[in-house]
Amino acid sequence: MRDKTFISFDWALKRQLRDKANFGVLEGFVSTLLEKPVRIHRLLESESNKDRDDAKMNRVDLLAEDEDGELLLVEVQGESEFAYFQRILFGASKLVTEYIDSGKNYENVKKVYSINIVYFDLGQGKDFIYRGKTEFRGAHFGDVLQLSAFQQQKFGVDEVYKLFPEYVILKVNDFNRWSRVPLDQWAYFLANTEIPEDADAPGLQEAREKLRFARMSREEQAAYRRYIDNRVILADQIVTARGEGKLEGHAEGYLQGREKGREEERIAVARKLKSMGLPDMDIAKATSLTLEELKQL
Repeated sequence: MRDKTFISFDWALKRQLRDKANFGVLEGFVSTLLEKPVRIHRLLESESNKDRDDAKMNRVDLLAEDEDGELLLVEVQGESEFAYFQRILFGASKLVTEYIDSGKNYENVKKVYSINIVYFDLGQGKDFIYRGKTEFRGAHFGDVLQLSAFQQQKFGVDEVYKLFPEYVILKVNDFNRWSRVPLDQWAYFLANTEIPEDADAPGLQEAREKLRFARMSREEQAAYRRYIDNRVILADQIVTARGEGKLEGHAEGYLQGREKGREEERIAVARKLKSMGLPDMDIAKATSLTLEELKQL
């Protein structure tokens, strides 16, 4: 078994990163993604911020507010969901409406950042990070609609897109490249649950200290092991269901190329379980891959 030096980021979102003393990890991660300094003011109510275990859920989220009053929704999605784009749209839209007091003017609508870490091959694209923002482009001249001088002064931003939700998607299921680029370092940690000695991205030094498995109490370690065990069981169930063609909600045409899709899914699940430190024997049982195949991942 790979040594459990660090805990997985999804577990950290459920427990450690809810502690104000550990906000530095979250601040470093978000600052790296958004390419600007971010200071967390407080956590807000969300599904994962509630004090419950939810060990068998295949996603974890954490909602925070920064010192500028902007909302930061960080979510980890463990298994594929073909309507994931619509779900992150719904989540951001829901925050826009929930966090404005009744009777307030529209100028008080909060800025929302939807940050999504996915461990499956979402959509089609060669990159591992994608950013989405809203802009209005002229149909005839191709110019981008801008704010007036008064609006810029009133809203405190210089471009229209900064008033709308922004989206970041990190696809880290196959990421194994270490470099001096801060974002690459974070993606490497998210994919492999490892922090090399020369890591210097914002927040990773704090993560090296705060997210160590050995720092947790025996009770917390036992809870983490149960969480990982439940993830193995869930992965086994999903792989089995997909293999039998019984999982609901798949996009039309899934049956075409089913064998190739099943193999890719097993490999993606195996990589995630390896990053969690599971023994190869257990991973082989959950994914039906051979031990030799696992060694090549």
